[in-house]
Amino acid sequence: MIDLLAYEKELYKEGYELICGTDEAGRGPLAGPVVAAAVILPKNMIIDGVNDSKQLTEKKREELFDVIYEKALAVGVAFVDNKKIDEINILEASRLAMMEAIKKLKIKPDYVISDAMKMNIDVPVKPIIKGDALSISIAAASIIAKVTRDRFMDEMDLKYPNYGFKRHKGYPTKDHIEAIKKYGITEIHRITFKPIKTMLVEQLEFDFDEK
Repeated sequence: MIDLLAYEKELYKEGYELICGTDEAGRGPLAGPVVAAAVILPKNMIIDGVNDSKQLTEKKREELFDVIYEKALAVGVAFVDNKKIDEINILEASRLAMMEAIKKLKIKPDYVISDAMKMNIDVPVKPIIKGDALSISIAAASIIAKVTRDRFMDEMDLKYPNYGFKRHKGYPTKDHIEAIKKYGITEIHRITFKPIKTMLVEQLEFDFDEK
């Protein structure tokens, strides 16, 4: 049984009190933003059911989303849109989103633990590989980030009803790729991601050949 407070307990022993966990959602999709969350929980708090958001059902994530907001000392959320992702790449966009989420906390943390992300900020940072499955603070952040992004993509489904965003949240499913081929890209698609990038290059080559 994994002790989801193990990393936090070590930091408490070192004298840190306000420990922030941070994580992102939306690295892999072809459309939409990357969303990051930062969460500071009360010392030694365990919230029953909190785990890596990918291991939870949508219903459970929605339930825990409200509980985390209720119990956390502070929650920060940040979006980095698809245009910025195309400009600086998804790794840097994820890093930027996490740093922005930390800045939005109403309480400044004295230590940050992240899901495998190094950051240059004015408090110590410990990146933890698979941190969303090993730390309660990071797991809580992963749930906030995932639910927030999913809700955004549900809104995009209403705006772009032909793409199925409510079902796949922008990920490269077969029906999503078929929709792109049929209807083209939208304002929220990431044009530097394959297969969109490849499709655009092929279209440009076709247009050039036609001329």
